[in-house]
Amino acid sequence: MEPLIKLHGVERSYPLAGGRSWVLRNIDLVIDEGEFVSVMGPSGSGKTSLLNVLGLLDAGFQGEYHLAGQAVHLLNGKQRQLLQRDAIGFIFQHYHLLDDLTVAENLDLPLSYRNIKSGERKALVGDILDRFQIVGKKDLFPRQLSGGQQQLVAVARAVITRPKLLLADEPTGALHSSHGTMIMELLAELNREGATIVQVTHSLANAGYGSRTLQLRDGWLQASP
Repeated sequence: MEPLIKLHGVERSYPLAGGRSWVLRNIDLVIDEGEFVSVMGPSGSGKTSLLNVLGLLDAGFQGEYHLAGQAVHLLNGKQRQLLQRDAIGFIFQHYHLLDDLTVAENLDLPLSYRNIKSGERKALVGDILDRFQIVGKKDLFPRQLSGGQQQLVAVARAVITRPKLLLADEPTGALHSSHGTMIMELLAELNREGATIVQVTHSLANAGYGSRTLQLRDGWLQASP
């Protein structure tokens, strides 16, 4: 079976006076469908840069990147945007919910970018509200929720389109420990159900939820792919 993610010789750098600053160096990496991979390393090691490449947020890399059988490095901007929309879900540290939308409206937003009839969208939102046990919060705004509840909504929004790849950038970094454990248990459950997850984390406990851990140091991948 073709791997979901395949990187070969991926590098990322930025111009500096008199040279370049390298944030990713010669990355070779294979991630199979259904894996839960944790990426660790000190601040400035390249973790977020790697996540940005994987999430199609950064097109300025060199090397080869295949995602779900598509050669990302050969796609134009429009093609990358469509692939990102259809294949990737994001969970950020600071939720990124829209303050002027209710919980239900935030969940409906990624569906609204697709050719899905309103009735089906309403059913999908209802299903995810029930699955995440937040039906009672559907008409509330993000400011009316606790941090843990906001991140729960953010996870629900990330998975409502059933993406092939779920990317999590310090998903519990802004949460109390009890809420953080709840989110990690939820991610582990989603992985058991078949979701492919790549998380960036500083937490050894959170990394332990993954099936393997990669270490980045000064842009170099330390663990074998």
